Amino acid sequence: MKKKINYNLIEGIFSPTQAQKILLDLINAKISYHKLEDFSNHIRFNIELSNSEKRIEQLSETSNSIKDLIELAKNNNMELKINSNISIELIQNVQ
Repeated sequence: MKKKINYNLIEGIFSPTQAQKILLDLINAKISYHKLEDFSNHIRFNIELSNSEKRIEQLSETSNSIKDLIELAKNNNMELKINSNISIELIQNVQ
């Protein structure tokens, strides 16, 4: 079995509207995940996850940057070529 696997999640040329939907839905799903994770840990263990808060901030900044890029594409009658890959590596549990 391979220890590292790559998947191509997004590949193609998209209108600004399509690109906005695809990319912002993905980022919003990640933000929701981190918010839920943070809330769950706070309720169950009274733990605040600063890592989740930092990640939410990073993702929000990325979202704003993508919105600016999409607006630029719209204003200049351009499309966006998007390639998004995910790499998953199996590693030994170190517990």
